[in-house]
Formats: sequence, C-alpha cells, structure tokens
Amino acid sequence: MSEVGVELEESTNDFLKALASPARQQVMFLFAGGAELSVGDVAERAGIGQSTASQQLALLRRGHILTSRREGKTVFYRADSQGTAAVLDNLQAYLRSCC
Repeated sequence: MSEVGVELEESTNDFLKALASPARQQVMFLFAGGAELSVGDVAERAGIGQSTASQQLALLRRGHILTSRREGKTVFYRADSQGTAAVLDNLQAYLRSCC
C-alpha cells in the first residue's frame, strides 16, 4: 500500500495484465465501433485457434476491457466501457498518489 493510502485494485492489475500482450491488444481492436463477436468470430478475424481466442477473451474480460453475454451455447463479447472507465479511475488515482 502506498503512503497516501491509494493502491491498485485487483481489477486494475488484471486490466494491466490484459494490456501487456500485443496479441490481446490486436484482439481488442476487433471490438472497435461497438462490435459484438463470438469466440469463433474472433478466432477467424485474428487468425488464431478457438482455444487461443477463448483464453485471450477471458483475460480481456477479467481485465474489464470486454464484457460477455450468453445466447444459447454461444458467448458474445463486446467492449466494456463502464468497466474500463472504473479501472482507469483507479489507475489514475494511484498514479496521482505516487507520481
């Protein structure tokens, strides 16, 4: 914990981990403009296997960059602007307290 009492929340750490990968950064751009995509869609557009796409999407969801909804057996992902905003608020408060 920092001296002024602000620390990174677990969700912020997950966000930073999700952003650390160039592969996940590329996957994030697939969701520009409000796109909603399934794992299969992401795998096809990114040129990766479905299991890899699923792993990347799970990390992006854990980092509050994406959100998901289930429709039958298919899970659809889209950008999580509210989750991202909350994480960025925490990161900004942390950076203000230390830097």
